[in-house]
Amino acid sequence: MKILNLYAGIGGNRKLWGDDHDITAVEYDPAIAQAYQDRFPNDTVIVGDAKQYLLDHYMEFDFIWASPPCQSHSRARRSRVGVPYKNGNTYGALYPDMALYQIILLLKNFYNGLWVVENVIPYYGSLIEPTVQIDRHYYWSNYNIQKIDINRKYRLQDIKCTSINLSKYDIRNKIQTIRNQVDYEVGKYILDCALGNVRHKQGGLFDDTGVTA
Repeated sequence: MKILNLYAGIGGNRKLWGDDHDITAVEYDPAIAQAYQDRFPNDTVIVGDAKQYLLDHYMEFDFIWASPPCQSHSRARRSRVGVPYKNGNTYGALYPDMALYQIILLLKNFYNGLWVVENVIPYYGSLIEPTVQIDRHYYWSNYNIQKIDINRKYRLQDIKCTSINLSKYDIRNKIQTIRNQVDYEVGKYILDCALGNVRHKQGGLFDDTGVTA
């Protein structure tokens, strides 16, 4: 399957996808893009604007994942308004980045493949109803994704820098880059739903073999 991974970061959502797919990743920051490429050498990595790349190439892919920047939608960022920076300035109000909804609307109305858009739960209430909430994130999609409970073992390992080392990359905020990853198991679960490899039974989540996922 041809997959487009937009706003790829260092590839948390992609981590457990394996190498059976033809994956193109788009990331704006060259240093972060290089870290992604080193983690996933079989992927094609594009350094550029994800929204423009989507507009130019969306019909070339079978599955599209987009994780546009979440800071302007975040309840945590909203709560900092008026709080001082270390340099004495204070956090101010900011416009929510409408690229999130532009991408959802484009995919809903013009794209014939499978797609999912991920972002944080916004402080203002979502302007478009999400398909599902998993942990602290919303997912919009054109296929069925049911809510699951997750643990954060991978994210906790990464945040403690025990499984990812970004020391050789010129990334301004390495810890935040690690924190920005989608949970690995959620990334795999959502792709498996798109592939039809997950079925649900009352009382639990099962994969296509009937084994609890």
